[in-house]
Amino acid sequence: MKFKKHRESKKVEKKKGKLLFAEKSSPILYLAGTIKTHQRGFGFVQTKNKKIGEVFIPPSYLMGAVDGDMVEVAVDESKVSPKGFEGRVAKILERKRTTLGGTVVTKTKKGFILFSPLISAPKTIFLHTNQNLKRGDRVLVKIEQWNNQEDSISTSLIKKIGNIDDPSIDIDAAIAEFQLHTEFSRKILQEAECFGESVAKKDEKGRKDLLHLDTITIDPKTSKDFDDALSLTKDTKGHFHLGVHIADVAHYVRPGSLLDQEAALRANSIYLPGKCIPMLPENLSDNLCSLKAGVIRLAVSVLMDFDAKGNLTSYEICRSFIKSRKRFTYEEAFSVLQKEEKSPFLPLLQQMGSLALLLKKKRFERGSVDLALPDVEVVIDAKGEVLGIELHEYDLTHQLVEEFMLKANETIAKHLNQKEKILLYRIHEAPTEEDFLEFASLARSLGFEIADNPSPTELQEFFKKAKETPYFHQLSISFIKSMRLAIYSPQNAGHYGLALEHYCHFTSPIRRYSDLIAERLVFDEEGDVDLEKTALHCSAQERTAFRSENSLLLLKKLRLLQKNLNRTPSYIYTAMVTRIKPFGLFFDVEGYFIDGFIHIAEIGNDYYVFSPSSSTLKGEKTRKKFSIGDKISLKLISLDLITLQAKWKITQEKPQKN
Repeated sequence: MKFKKHRESKKVEKKKGKLLFAEKSSPILYLAGTIKTHQRGFGFVQTKNKKIGEVFIPPSYLMGAVDGDMVEVAVDESKVSPKGFEGRVAKILERKRTTLGGTVVTKTKKGFILFSPLISAPKTIFLHTNQNLKRGDRVLVKIEQWNNQEDSISTSLIKKIGNIDDPSIDIDAAIAEFQLHTEFSRKILQEAECFGESVAKKDEKGRKDLLHLDTITIDPKTSKDFDDALSLTKDTKGHFHLGVHIADVAHYVRPGSLLDQEAALRANSIYLPGKCIPMLPENLSDNLCSLKAGVIRLAVSVLMDFDAKGNLTSYEICRSFIKSRKRFTYEEAFSVLQKEEKSPFLPLLQQMGSLALLLKKKRFERGSVDLALPDVEVVIDAKGEVLGIELHEYDLTHQLVEEFMLKANETIAKHLNQKEKILLYRIHEAPTEEDFLEFASLARSLGFEIADNPSPTELQEFFKKAKETPYFHQLSISFIKSMRLAIYSPQNAGHYGLALEHYCHFTSPIRRYSDLIAERLVFDEEGDVDLEKTALHCSAQERTAFRSENSLLLLKKLRLLQKNLNRTPSYIYTAMVTRIKPFGLFFDVEGYFIDGFIHIAEIGNDYYVFSPSSSTLKGEKTRKKFSIGDKISLKLISLDLITLQAKWKITQEKPQKN
């Protein structure tokens, strides 16, 4: 991407009383990119400039840009903050959004004012309609005018989706809000249906017959699309022969086809609580490409040989056809390993566990940090009502699937690199010392010793100690937040988190377009593809999926808190203080994995003073002190599902168990 470079001599721009880029002769770059905004008001723009990379945009410098807009940002390349390079939106090049999902906040003389988490304050969304709407109505609107100078957006009504009080429409509202593609055209469905319901005999020709292998799948209990299956044998020398079998989506989805165009547009499947929005039509994603038990399926098999110490000695990549013997859920497989359930696959699972631990050890030795956090699932019923929150521990079955997928992905990346193929690497750049500031501050406030820029070995030792404390989860989350986002790129920069030089995504072609491209590259079937453009699009769509999933998860968690408030208004919650600022404290509510905030003026009957050296708040009269890591008791005072805000109060009452 071309960019302009200017030397702005003695030029000072004022914005709300602040000076922006005030230094003389500042080296200002003007770079283009798509902006992604956060509900707290700030944004990020991913640029193609290798030195600058991602640019952080403070709330006051968005200049009217909203999520998805193509913008030109001005960046002072001589200044790097703890968040990396910062900049301001200099120009909005293209508005992406023509529609918007929102919720009615209040009625005005001319219409209604809406709230949308995608539109940051101070922009106001006006809806002009004669329809009789009420507070909490969720709507899809057409953007008529942006009114940049007036910090407002004028809209007209497309349709009313329902009311915030009805949880059954949460998914429909999220689809409208994030502009998710849910329907396939009739022509695309016909293209998917032309392959039939089962594998044709003619398609088995020229493939390796692996029907003799004891092949299994291990997935979450809600899964329908099974991308990967596993097989393993062990010989008399103690050598392992692992098969990672991946759905041969490339056989069905050809470059340039309607299916391919739609998959490229979506870039990934999206998993919302209670609904999957697939990248491919269900005839392929849930049936013909899905490695179901008891049926023949076409696969791309990565057959890897390991010695008794877990070293990869050789590999083969081939097109094959397989038949899974058993579909395990993680819970079922773990039950078998624990010998709580009988299964003829116990020896196979035990061997898989042994190899996985060897691979995990080798990953640890090369510097990879293993956090092993549990998976948090919000359980809902058919009507969208929240039933509760379940934790799924990261047990050996999760580990073995992850280790085998990582090894297959690494092997494919190395293989394609050796073939001198340009591929979509999955890159994760190393954090800088500035990236670690908040994480290191939290760690030290909890009594841990850590360097400003710790080495992988130091981090491993740190988390080994942290696992023995109640702070492990919070420290892990803080560490993850300090990391840069992993993205797709044709330029290889390695993967810091996995401590790998070569890494790509290959093992989930049913739900990720990047993996489908990797499959094609292996067999020289990539066609005419712009990998630079595809990398940016896949990375952007991945963020959209992440945001839509998290937004809906947050709403569902708040609904659960609302139910608790209605049922037991005096309920006492336990929380851990995670951050302290001069204006208040942030915390994480135990059992709900939800962030909260209390302003300094609402803490209690005292005047609290912030100490920057210790990151504490201390009452002048009571001498009561709040520090990071403190456990506090809270009452939920009120909750607004429209703005996704909860009001909390610190109490001295004894907490109740969740």
